[in-house]
Amino acid sequence: MTQTPPVSRFPIPDLATLPEDIRAAIATVAEKSGFVPNIFLALAHRPAEFRAFFAYHDALMDRDEGLGKAERELIVVATSGLNRCQYCVVAHGAILRIRARNALIADQVAVNWRKADLSPREQAMLAYAEKVALAAQDIVEADHHALRQAGFTEDEIWDIGAIAAFFGMSNRLVNAGDIRPNDEFYMLGRQ
Repeated sequence: MTQTPPVSRFPIPDLATLPEDIRAAIATVAEKSGFVPNIFLALAHRPAEFRAFFAYHDALMDRDEGLGKAERELIVVATSGLNRCQYCVVAHGAILRIRARNALIADQVAVNWRKADLSPREQAMLAYAEKVALAAQDIVEADHHALRQAGFTEDEIWDIGAIAAFFGMSNRLVNAGDIRPNDEFYMLGRQ
């Protein structure tokens, strides 16, 4: 008999013992998605960090102005693939498939965004996101110029960098904690 692997190598608290605001955040996401993403459970044992993580996540990912929601998820999936973060590739790949209305794009981008069916604008965006994720010290004015030429505003360029940087941190935290993706994510947006 196969045992279900644990959600994380770190403790998962009893939801009833959590502060009310964290219980409410978890209940909201569970109601919206139909399940509790494991990242919420894994971070809940550190309430202050939970709040800070999701506040910054939401500030970057839930904005209505600037980059589109699918563009934001493209950045997450591409950088998470580069950082070999299974959780974020699987979870955000599901969100990308839904937001882009494209069952193939997340797998293409996670494996090699350069071979994916992307527009020149999206390719420019992911080239910059990759540089932020893997070689931020090498960013020069020419990188920003290429993004402006592709039609990005200064605020959008900031968002590309901030999303790639935030998920670089997230990818490392998830990998260090052995946080596994929920089974529910695998089929979302595929049909």
